[in-house]
Amino acid sequence: MAERPTSPGLDGRARTLTDLDADVLAHCAKLLGVRDVANLAMTCKPVRRVAYSDFIWSRLFTSAKRSYLINLIILYLGLNPAKVQIVNLQKVLFAAYETLKGHGSRITCMRLFPIVDTSLFRVRCKMRKNVIVTSSSDRTIRLWWKGRSQRCFKGHNGPVTTLADKLLGEGVVEVLASGGEDCTVRLWSVSCSGKHNPLTLTYYGHEKAFVFLEVVWHKASLLVSISKDSRVRVWDTSASSSSSSSACVGMTCVSGPPVAMKCHGALCYIAAGSLVTAIDLRTMRKAFTAAIHAPKLYSFEMLPAKWLLCTGGEDRAMLWDIRKSQEYPEPMADLDSNSSRVTLLHMDPYKVVSGGPFDYRVNVWETNTGFLANSLDCRVPDETENVVGPTAMAVDGCRIVTGGCADEPGAMYYRDFSKCSIPVSLGGCSSASKFWEQGDSSCL
Repeated sequence: MAERPTSPGLDGRARTLTDLDADVLAHCAKLLGVRDVANLAMTCKPVRRVAYSDFIWSRLFTSAKRSYLINLIILYLGLNPAKVQIVNLQKVLFAAYETLKGHGSRITCMRLFPIVDTSLFRVRCKMRKNVIVTSSSDRTIRLWWKGRSQRCFKGHNGPVTTLADKLLGEGVVEVLASGGEDCTVRLWSVSCSGKHNPLTLTYYGHEKAFVFLEVVWHKASLLVSISKDSRVRVWDTSASSSSSSSACVGMTCVSGPPVAMKCHGALCYIAAGSLVTAIDLRTMRKAFTAAIHAPKLYSFEMLPAKWLLCTGGEDRAMLWDIRKSQEYPEPMADLDSNSSRVTLLHMDPYKVVSGGPFDYRVNVWETNTGFLANSLDCRVPDETENVVGPTAMAVDGCRIVTGGCADEPGAMYYRDFSKCSIPVSLGGCSSASKFWEQGDSSCL
Protein backbone atom coordinates (compact mmCIF):
# COMPACT_ATOMS: atom_id res chain seq x y z
CA MET A 1 0.00 0.00 0.00
CA ALA A 2 1.37 3.37 -0.98
CA GLU A 3 2.19 5.80 1.80
CA ARG A 4 -0.37 8.55 2.19
CA PRO A 5 1.17 11.91 1.31
CA THR A 6 1.21 14.67 3.90
CA SER A 7 -0.66 17.90 3.24
CA PRO A 8 1.59 20.94 2.93
CA GLY A 9 0.89 24.03 5.01
CA LEU A 10 0.67 27.63 3.88
CA ASP A 11 4.45 27.92 4.00
CA GLY A 12 4.89 24.81 1.84
CA ARG A 13 6.22 22.72 4.75
CA ALA A 14 4.68 19.32 5.50
CA ARG A 15 2.42 19.33 8.55
CA THR A 16 3.16 17.15 11.57
CA LEU A 17 1.31 16.29 14.75
CA THR A 18 3.19 18.93 16.73
CA ASP A 19 1.81 21.65 14.43
CA LEU A 20 -1.58 21.21 16.08
CA ASP A 21 -2.56 23.56 18.85
CA ALA A 22 -2.13 22.04 22.32
CA ASP A 23 -5.83 22.40 23.08
CA VAL A 24 -6.78 20.66 19.83
CA LEU A 25 -4.32 17.86 20.49
CA ALA A 26 -5.60 17.43 24.06
CA HIS A 27 -9.17 17.24 22.80
CA CYS A 28 -8.20 14.48 20.35
CA ALA A 29 -6.23 12.58 22.99
CA LYS A 30 -9.19 12.77 25.35
CA LEU A 31 -11.02 10.34 23.07
CA LEU A 32 -8.29 7.68 23.44
CA GLY A 33 -7.97 4.92 25.99
CA VAL A 34 -5.31 4.49 28.68
CA ARG A 35 -3.00 2.39 26.57
CA ASP A 36 -3.19 4.70 23.54
CA VAL A 37 -2.47 7.76 25.68
CA ALA A 38 0.56 6.00 27.19
CA ASN A 39 1.84 5.21 23.68
CA LEU A 40 1.19 8.77 22.57
CA ALA A 41 3.30 10.10 25.44
CA MET A 42 6.35 8.24 24.13
CA THR A 43 6.45 9.97 20.73
CA CYS A 44 8.12 13.29 21.59
CA LYS A 45 8.39 15.86 24.38
CA PRO A 46 5.73 18.33 23.12
CA VAL A 47 3.17 15.55 22.73
CA ARG A 48 4.17 14.05 26.07
CA ARG A 49 3.38 17.33 27.87
CA VAL A 50 -0.12 17.23 26.39
CA ALA A 51 -0.59 13.51 27.12
CA TYR A 52 0.29 14.03 30.79
CA SER A 53 -2.21 16.84 31.33
CA ASP A 54 -4.90 16.51 34.01
CA PHE A 55 -7.50 17.37 31.36
CA ILE A 56 -6.97 13.95 29.76
CA TRP A 57 -6.33 11.81 32.81
CA SER A 58 -9.21 13.14 34.89
CA ARG A 59 -11.62 11.77 32.27
CA LEU A 60 -9.84 8.42 32.18
CA PHE A 61 -10.07 8.24 35.95
CA THR A 62 -13.73 9.16 36.30
CA SER A 63 -14.82 6.91 33.44
CA ALA A 64 -13.29 3.78 34.98
CA LYS A 65 -15.87 1.07 35.46
CA ARG A 66 -16.88 0.51 39.07
CA SER A 67 -17.35 -3.19 38.47
CA TYR A 68 -13.59 -3.63 38.19
CA LEU A 69 -13.07 -2.19 41.71
CA ILE A 70 -9.52 -1.24 40.71
CA ASN A 71 -7.51 1.73 39.59
CA LEU A 72 -4.93 0.67 37.04
CA ILE A 73 -2.38 2.13 34.71
CA ILE A 74 0.23 0.62 32.46
CA LEU A 75 3.59 2.32 32.51
CA TYR A 76 5.95 1.60 29.66
CA LEU A 77 9.42 2.01 31.05
CA GLY A 78 12.66 1.60 29.13
CA LEU A 79 14.73 -1.40 30.16
CA ASN A 80 17.90 0.55 30.92
CA PRO A 81 19.41 -1.07 34.02
CA ALA A 82 21.61 1.98 34.71
CA LYS A 83 18.62 4.24 35.42
CA VAL A 84 16.43 4.56 38.48
CA GLN A 85 12.75 4.86 37.65
CA ILE A 86 10.35 6.16 40.30
CA VAL A 87 6.59 5.69 40.21
CA ASN A 88 4.40 7.68 42.59
CA LEU A 89 1.78 5.05 43.41
CA GLN A 90 -0.42 7.46 45.37
CA LYS A 91 -0.84 9.68 42.32
CA VAL A 92 -0.20 7.12 39.64
CA LEU A 93 -3.16 8.15 37.48
CA PHE A 94 -1.97 11.74 37.21
CA ALA A 95 1.81 11.32 37.14
CA ALA A 96 3.98 9.11 34.98
CA TYR A 97 7.44 8.23 36.13
CA GLU A 98 10.73 9.94 36.82
CA THR A 99 14.04 8.65 35.50
CA LEU A 100 17.18 9.35 37.52
CA LYS A 101 20.35 9.20 35.46
CA GLY A 102 23.81 8.92 36.96
CA HIS A 103 25.11 5.38 37.05
CA GLY A 104 27.18 4.16 34.13
CA SER A 105 26.30 0.49 34.49
CA ARG A 106 23.74 -1.93 35.91
CA ILE A 107 22.13 -1.09 39.26
CA THR A 108 22.63 -4.00 41.66
CA CYS A 109 20.81 -2.91 44.83
CA MET A 110 18.42 -0.17 45.98
CA ARG A 111 17.48 0.96 49.49
CA LEU A 112 15.38 3.67 51.16
CA PHE A 113 16.78 5.44 54.23
CA PRO A 114 15.36 8.34 56.30
CA ILE A 115 16.74 11.67 55.13
CA VAL A 116 17.08 12.78 58.75
CA ASP A 117 20.02 10.36 59.07
CA THR A 118 21.94 11.91 56.18
CA SER A 119 23.76 15.18 55.50
CA LEU A 120 20.93 16.15 53.13
CA PHE A 121 18.59 16.88 56.05
CA ARG A 122 17.92 20.61 56.47
CA VAL A 123 14.32 21.32 57.49
CA ARG A 124 12.27 19.56 60.18
CA CYS A 125 9.28 19.25 57.87
CA LYS A 126 11.29 16.80 55.77
CA MET A 127 12.00 14.43 58.66
CA ARG A 128 9.66 11.76 57.28
CA LYS A 129 11.13 11.87 53.79
CA ASN A 130 13.40 9.13 52.45
CA VAL A 131 16.44 9.18 50.22
CA ILE A 132 17.15 6.52 47.63
CA VAL A 133 20.52 4.80 47.83
CA THR A 134 21.71 2.68 44.90
CA SER A 135 24.76 0.55 44.19
CA SER A 136 26.01 -0.27 40.73
CA SER A 137 28.43 -2.33 38.70
CA ASP A 138 30.21 0.94 37.89
CA ARG A 139 31.82 0.65 41.38
CA THR A 140 29.89 3.58 42.84
CA ILE A 141 27.10 4.21 45.36
CA ARG A 142 24.74 7.16 44.88
CA LEU A 143 22.31 9.02 47.14
CA TRP A 144 19.30 10.42 45.29
CA TRP A 145 17.16 13.32 46.43
CA LYS A 146 14.95 15.82 44.60
CA GLY A 147 15.35 14.06 41.27
CA ARG A 148 19.13 13.95 41.07
CA SER A 149 22.24 12.36 42.52
CA GLN A 150 23.34 14.33 45.61
CA ARG A 151 26.28 12.14 46.71
CA CYS A 152 28.52 9.67 44.91
CA PHE A 153 30.64 7.30 47.00
CA LYS A 154 33.72 5.83 45.29
CA GLY A 155 36.15 3.35 46.80
CA HIS A 156 35.32 -0.19 45.73
CA ASN A 157 37.74 -1.83 43.30
CA GLY A 158 34.99 -3.79 41.59
CA PRO A 159 31.23 -3.80 41.09
CA VAL A 160 29.21 -3.06 44.25
CA THR A 161 26.84 -6.00 44.68
CA THR A 162 24.82 -5.26 47.82
CA LEU A 163 23.92 -2.68 50.47
CA ALA A 164 22.95 -3.23 54.10
CA ASP A 165 19.21 -3.27 54.80
CA LYS A 166 19.51 -0.41 57.33
CA LEU A 167 22.05 2.12 58.55
CA LEU A 168 24.59 1.17 61.19
CA GLY A 169 25.06 3.14 64.39
CA GLU A 170 23.03 4.16 67.41
CA GLY A 171 24.46 7.63 67.93
CA VAL A 172 24.86 10.80 65.93
CA VAL A 173 26.89 9.26 63.11
CA GLU A 174 25.00 6.95 60.78
CA VAL A 175 27.00 4.56 58.58
CA LEU A 176 26.09 2.75 55.38
CA ALA A 177 27.66 -0.66 54.71
CA SER A 178 28.31 -1.99 51.22
CA GLY A 179 29.84 -5.13 49.79
CA GLY A 180 31.26 -5.84 46.37
CA GLU A 181 33.05 -8.21 44.06
CA ASP A 182 36.36 -6.97 45.49
CA CYS A 183 35.45 -9.10 48.56
CA THR A 184 35.49 -6.10 50.92
CA VAL A 185 32.95 -4.54 53.26
CA ARG A 186 33.16 -0.76 53.18
CA LEU A 187 31.58 1.63 55.64
CA TRP A 188 30.45 5.09 54.50
CA SER A 189 29.42 8.05 56.60
CA VAL A 190 26.15 9.35 55.15
CA SER A 191 26.18 12.33 57.50
CA CYS A 192 29.41 13.86 56.19
CA SER A 193 29.26 16.59 53.59
CA GLY A 194 31.50 18.84 51.58
CA LYS A 195 34.94 17.59 50.60
CA HIS A 196 35.29 15.10 53.45
CA ASN A 197 35.95 11.50 52.39
CA PRO A 198 32.84 9.48 53.34
CA LEU A 199 34.76 6.16 53.43
CA THR A 200 35.46 5.40 57.08
CA LEU A 201 36.52 1.73 57.23
CA THR A 202 37.25 -1.23 54.97
CA TYR A 203 36.96 -4.83 56.16
CA TYR A 204 38.70 -7.77 54.48
CA GLY A 205 38.15 -11.48 55.04
CA HIS A 206 35.77 -12.92 52.46
CA GLU A 207 37.15 -14.68 49.42
CA LYS A 208 34.09 -14.38 47.17
CA ALA A 209 31.74 -11.59 46.18
CA PHE A 210 29.07 -10.51 48.66
CA VAL A 211 25.44 -11.54 48.31
CA PHE A 212 23.71 -10.03 51.37
CA LEU A 213 24.43 -7.63 54.23
CA GLU A 214 22.11 -7.44 57.25
CA VAL A 215 22.25 -5.23 60.34
CA VAL A 216 21.48 -7.05 63.59
CA TRP A 217 18.30 -5.36 64.81
CA HIS A 218 18.87 -5.69 68.55
CA LYS A 219 22.37 -4.19 68.24
CA ALA A 220 22.80 -1.71 65.42
CA SER A 221 26.61 -1.90 65.47
CA LEU A 222 26.72 -5.56 64.36
CA LEU A 223 26.74 -6.40 60.66
CA VAL A 224 26.21 -9.88 59.19
CA SER A 225 27.63 -10.66 55.75
CA ILE A 226 27.38 -13.69 53.49
CA SER A 227 29.28 -14.29 50.27
CA LYS A 228 28.72 -16.51 47.25
CA ASP A 229 30.66 -19.37 48.85
CA SER A 230 28.06 -19.40 51.69
CA ARG A 231 30.54 -18.18 54.31
CA VAL A 232 29.09 -15.98 57.03
CA ARG A 233 30.92 -13.33 59.05
CA VAL A 234 29.77 -10.98 61.81
CA TRP A 235 31.48 -7.58 62.08
CA ASP A 236 31.46 -5.30 65.12
CA THR A 237 31.60 -1.85 63.53
CA SER A 238 31.97 -0.16 66.93
CA ALA A 239 35.38 -1.77 67.52
CA SER A 240 38.02 0.85 68.20
CA SER A 241 40.60 -0.85 65.99
CA SER A 242 40.25 -0.58 62.23
CA SER A 243 41.86 -3.96 61.51
CA SER A 244 39.67 -6.62 59.94
CA SER A 245 40.83 -9.33 62.34
CA SER A 246 39.59 -7.49 65.41
CA ALA A 247 36.38 -6.27 63.77
CA CYS A 248 35.29 -9.79 62.75
CA VAL A 249 33.72 -11.29 65.86
CA GLY A 250 32.26 -14.48 64.38
CA MET A 251 32.43 -16.85 61.42
CA THR A 252 30.47 -19.85 60.16
CA CYS A 253 29.19 -21.34 56.92
CA VAL A 254 26.05 -22.93 55.52
CA SER A 255 25.48 -25.47 52.77
CA GLY A 256 24.20 -24.50 49.35
CA PRO A 257 24.05 -21.21 47.44
CA PRO A 258 22.53 -18.39 49.53
CA VAL A 259 19.04 -17.23 48.56
CA ALA A 260 18.14 -14.75 51.34
CA MET A 261 19.08 -13.73 54.86
CA LYS A 262 17.01 -12.21 57.70
CA CYS A 263 18.03 -11.24 61.24
CA HIS A 264 15.68 -11.30 64.22
CA GLY A 265 16.85 -10.95 67.78
CA ALA A 266 20.04 -12.92 68.35
CA LEU A 267 19.28 -15.28 65.46
CA CYS A 268 20.11 -15.01 61.79
CA TYR A 269 17.94 -17.02 59.39
CA ILE A 270 19.78 -18.00 56.21
CA ALA A 271 18.02 -19.60 53.25
CA ALA A 272 20.55 -21.58 51.22
CA GLY A 273 20.27 -24.70 49.09
CA SER A 274 17.10 -26.41 50.32
CA LEU A 275 17.32 -25.34 53.98
CA VAL A 276 16.53 -22.34 56.15
CA THR A 277 19.04 -22.47 58.99
CA ALA A 278 18.88 -20.40 62.18
CA ILE A 279 22.34 -19.30 63.36
CA ASP A 280 22.83 -18.06 66.94
CA LEU A 281 24.94 -14.92 66.52
CA ARG A 282 26.23 -15.20 70.10
CA THR A 283 27.89 -18.56 69.50
CA MET A 284 27.94 -18.66 65.66
CA ARG A 285 26.52 -22.16 65.83
CA LYS A 286 23.46 -23.65 64.24
CA ALA A 287 20.47 -23.21 66.55
CA PHE A 288 17.97 -25.26 64.52
CA THR A 289 16.69 -25.94 61.02
CA ALA A 290 13.67 -23.72 60.44
CA ALA A 291 12.57 -25.18 57.09
CA ILE A 292 13.42 -27.90 54.59
CA HIS A 293 12.16 -27.18 51.08
CA ALA A 294 13.54 -29.77 48.66
CA PRO A 295 14.92 -29.88 46.09
CA LYS A 296 15.84 -26.19 46.02
CA LEU A 297 14.84 -22.82 47.50
CA TYR A 298 14.16 -19.88 45.22
CA SER A 299 12.70 -17.31 47.64
CA PHE A 300 12.30 -16.65 51.34
CA GLU A 301 10.34 -14.19 53.50
CA MET A 302 9.84 -13.90 57.24
CA LEU A 303 7.23 -12.43 59.60
CA PRO A 304 8.83 -12.37 63.08
CA ALA A 305 5.76 -10.83 64.73
CA LYS A 306 3.83 -14.07 64.09
CA TRP A 307 6.80 -16.43 64.22
CA LEU A 308 6.18 -17.40 60.63
CA LEU A 309 8.36 -17.75 57.57
CA CYS A 310 7.54 -18.62 53.98
CA THR A 311 9.69 -20.39 51.42
CA GLY A 312 9.28 -20.62 47.65
CA GLY A 313 10.36 -23.73 45.78
CA GLU A 314 10.15 -25.45 42.43
CA ASP A 315 6.39 -25.99 42.41
CA ARG A 316 4.92 -24.39 45.53
CA ALA A 317 5.36 -22.13 48.55
CA MET A 318 5.28 -23.34 52.16
CA LEU A 319 4.43 -21.71 55.49
CA TRP A 320 6.50 -22.64 58.56
CA ASP A 321 6.08 -21.99 62.28
CA ILE A 322 9.60 -21.27 63.60
CA ARG A 323 8.54 -21.96 67.20
CA LYS A 324 8.46 -25.67 66.33
CA SER A 325 12.20 -26.26 66.30
CA GLN A 326 12.49 -29.86 65.09
CA GLU A 327 15.25 -31.87 63.46
CA TYR A 328 13.00 -32.40 60.44
CA PRO A 329 10.45 -29.57 60.51
CA GLU A 330 7.06 -29.94 58.86
CA PRO A 331 5.27 -27.04 57.12
CA MET A 332 2.12 -25.71 58.73
CA ALA A 333 0.59 -25.05 55.30
CA ASP A 334 1.33 -26.12 51.74
CA LEU A 335 0.70 -23.28 49.27
CA ASP A 336 0.41 -25.23 46.04
CA SER A 337 0.92 -22.91 43.06
CA ASN A 338 -0.02 -25.31 40.23
CA SER A 339 3.51 -26.62 39.67
CA SER A 340 4.94 -23.16 38.97
CA ARG A 341 8.29 -22.06 40.38
CA VAL A 342 7.94 -19.46 43.17
CA THR A 343 10.63 -16.79 42.92
CA LEU A 344 8.60 -13.81 44.22
CA LEU A 345 7.22 -13.62 47.75
CA HIS A 346 5.58 -10.98 49.90
CA MET A 347 4.45 -11.58 53.48
CA ASP A 348 2.54 -9.42 55.95
CA PRO A 349 0.15 -10.12 58.87
CA TYR A 350 -2.83 -10.52 56.51
CA LYS A 351 -1.59 -12.19 53.35
CA VAL A 352 1.14 -14.03 51.50
CA VAL A 353 1.54 -13.16 47.82
CA SER A 354 3.50 -15.57 45.62
CA GLY A 355 4.47 -15.53 41.97
CA GLY A 356 7.05 -16.72 39.49
CA PRO A 357 8.38 -16.47 35.93
CA PHE A 358 6.34 -19.34 34.46
CA ASP A 359 2.81 -18.28 35.42
CA TYR A 360 1.14 -14.95 34.67
CA ARG A 361 -0.97 -15.28 37.84
CA VAL A 362 0.04 -14.37 41.38
CA ASN A 363 -1.63 -16.20 44.22
CA VAL A 364 -2.84 -14.60 47.45
CA TRP A 365 -3.00 -16.71 50.60
CA GLU A 366 -4.26 -16.02 54.10
CA THR A 367 -1.27 -15.75 56.44
CA ASN A 368 -2.86 -17.44 59.45
CA THR A 369 -4.38 -20.43 57.65
CA GLY A 370 -2.59 -20.75 54.31
CA PHE A 371 -5.94 -20.83 52.48
CA LEU A 372 -5.96 -19.52 48.93
CA ALA A 373 -7.85 -16.20 48.94
CA ASN A 374 -7.50 -15.33 45.28
CA SER A 375 -5.47 -15.68 42.10
CA LEU A 376 -4.78 -12.47 40.20
CA ASP A 377 -4.17 -12.29 36.46
CA CYS A 378 -1.12 -10.04 36.05
CA ARG A 379 -1.24 -9.76 32.27
CA VAL A 380 -1.70 -6.22 31.10
CA PRO A 381 -5.04 -5.76 29.27
CA ASP A 382 -5.35 -7.30 25.78
CA GLU A 383 -2.30 -9.54 26.21
CA THR A 384 -2.41 -13.19 25.10
CA GLU A 385 -1.71 -16.20 27.25
CA ASN A 386 1.68 -16.64 25.59
CA VAL A 387 3.47 -14.27 27.95
CA VAL A 388 5.94 -15.03 30.70
CA GLY A 389 5.15 -14.56 34.34
CA PRO A 390 6.00 -11.50 36.44
CA THR A 391 9.68 -10.65 36.69
CA ALA A 392 9.23 -8.36 39.70
CA MET A 393 6.58 -7.68 42.31
CA ALA A 394 6.01 -5.08 45.02
CA VAL A 395 3.14 -5.09 47.53
CA ASP A 396 2.33 -2.25 49.91
CA GLY A 397 -0.78 -2.83 52.01
CA CYS A 398 -3.67 -2.91 49.54
CA ARG A 399 -1.59 -1.97 46.49
CA ILE A 400 0.27 -4.32 44.20
CA VAL A 401 2.61 -3.71 41.27
CA THR A 402 3.86 -6.44 38.96
CA GLY A 403 6.44 -6.10 36.21
CA GLY A 404 6.48 -8.16 33.04
CA CYS A 405 3.58 -10.30 31.78
CA ALA A 406 3.51 -8.33 28.52
CA ASP A 407 5.07 -8.40 25.08
CA GLU A 408 5.98 -4.74 25.51
CA PRO A 409 9.28 -4.58 27.45
CA GLY A 410 9.17 -2.78 30.76
CA ALA A 411 5.40 -2.92 31.30
CA MET A 412 4.17 -2.52 34.88
CA TYR A 413 0.66 -3.27 36.09
CA TYR A 414 -0.58 -1.35 39.15
CA ARG A 415 -3.75 -2.06 41.12
CA ASP A 416 -5.16 -0.45 44.25
CA PHE A 417 -7.66 -2.38 46.38
CA SER A 418 -7.70 0.08 49.28
CA LYS A 419 -11.30 1.19 48.65
CA CYS A 420 -12.73 -2.25 47.86
CA SER A 421 -15.60 -3.40 50.07
CA ILE A 422 -17.14 -6.19 47.98
CA PRO A 423 -15.68 -9.67 48.48
CA VAL A 424 -13.64 -10.96 45.57
CA SER A 425 -14.90 -14.37 44.46
CA LEU A 426 -12.50 -17.24 43.93
CA GLY A 427 -13.40 -19.75 41.25
CA GLY A 428 -17.10 -18.95 41.43
CA CYS A 429 -17.25 -19.43 45.19
CA SER A 430 -19.61 -16.78 46.57
CA SER A 431 -18.36 -17.27 50.13
CA ALA A 432 -14.75 -16.35 49.35
CA SER A 433 -13.15 -13.90 51.72
CA LYS A 434 -12.15 -10.36 50.85
CA PHE A 435 -8.92 -10.03 48.92
CA TRP A 436 -6.92 -7.69 51.16
CA GLU A 437 -6.92 -6.83 54.85
CA GLN A 438 -10.17 -6.43 56.77
CA GLY A 439 -11.70 -2.97 56.90
CA ASP A 440 -14.86 -0.95 56.43
CA SER A 441 -17.51 -2.92 54.55
CA SER A 442 -19.55 0.06 53.39
CA CYS A 443 -20.68 -0.04 49.78
CA LEU A 444 -18.99 2.01 47.10
